[in-house]
Amino acid sequence: MTAIAARYTIRRWSIIPGFGPALGFTIFYLGLIVLVPLSALFLKAAELDLPTMWKILATPRVAAAFRLTFGASAIAALINSAFGLIIAWLLVRYRFWGRRIVDAMVDLPFALPTAVAGVSLTALTAKNGWIGSIFAPFGINIAFAPPGIVIALIFVGLPFVVRTIQPVLQDFEPELEEAAATLGADRWITFLKVIFPSLAPAMLTGFALAFARAIGEYGSVIFIAGNRPGATEIVPLLIVIKLEEFDYRGAAVIASASLAVSFSLLIVINLMQRRMRARG
Repeated sequence: MTAIAARYTIRRWSIIPGFGPALGFTIFYLGLIVLVPLSALFLKAAELDLPTMWKILATPRVAAAFRLTFGASAIAALINSAFGLIIAWLLVRYRFWGRRIVDAMVDLPFALPTAVAGVSLTALTAKNGWIGSIFAPFGINIAFAPPGIVIALIFVGLPFVVRTIQPVLQDFEPELEEAAATLGADRWITFLKVIFPSLAPAMLTGFALAFARAIGEYGSVIFIAGNRPGATEIVPLLIVIKLEEFDYRGAAVIASASLAVSFSLLIVINLMQRRMRARG
């Protein structure tokens, strides 16, 4: 009777009706869409031996592309983490005229084609553009230089940070801030000791999403980067060039290395999130 009751309880309190078929379809779909293409990528790269792979990755052109891509992505993700927190705070904590317009503008990079964003940013930051003309007399180039790449990556990654932090702020209990105020804490102490620890895991998640999105960005960057080998050439463009040269194995090696580094960083960030949640 106990086994029958347990089976009845499991069936009755199942979260999703038809859990078995739904789980099977989910695994099949994710395997078909995610695992099969990635497996094919690594299998193509595995056709070369390790010394040959290292020789491809150690060439100055490829090494420079990796340094630029990951460095610019990290800088853009850090900037988005700071300003994304401010924007999310503004949208959640204050009511003002035009708030819905600002909230909709956050999602604009999701809807806007990346090529359009690249052309627009290039027109603004070029030497004869509205922004570029301000810095040009000082010898500072934004477009067709690493700063332009960072700006493009900031543009495409900002929504990931804002939309990750926003729900956490909405669910935050204001009673905790009131309790801190009654104990004599000022605003900065309340933010640093009470609010920020709860936001830190969400900020790490937003940073990871923005960083991963920036690494694979192509459309908006190729217009503003200038695409000079060894200087402003990014990894996605280098992969496309390898494919156009019919060097499929070389493209697979570069793509596999980029994926491995990105996946490793995401694992590290997830472990940091678990530790922070455990301490919290």
